[in-house]
Amino acid sequence: MGSMSIWHWLIVLAVVLVLFGGGSKISSLMGDFGKGLKSFKKNIAEDDTPAQPTQVTQDASYHAPQPGSVSAAAEPVVREPARPV
Repeated sequence: MGSMSIWHWLIVLAVVLVLFGGGSKISSLMGDFGKGLKSFKKNIAEDDTPAQPTQVTQDASYHAPQPGSVSAAAEPVVREPARPV
């Protein structure tokens, strides 16, 4: 009762083959699993490396607002409260 006999293993193998349809599907599933695992490990290794600092340059067409001036985008938008129907 504690261990499975050879007949139990053969029945389990037959059920697995019926569910998964033979060797080609199982091998493709395992190949896809291996590729996914390899990609996961690669991405984890890339995340561990420190990022290279990038140099920020300003666009020549960008003009910073002068101190004391107020632009239209900086003004708050005031909306009327919703009225019950």
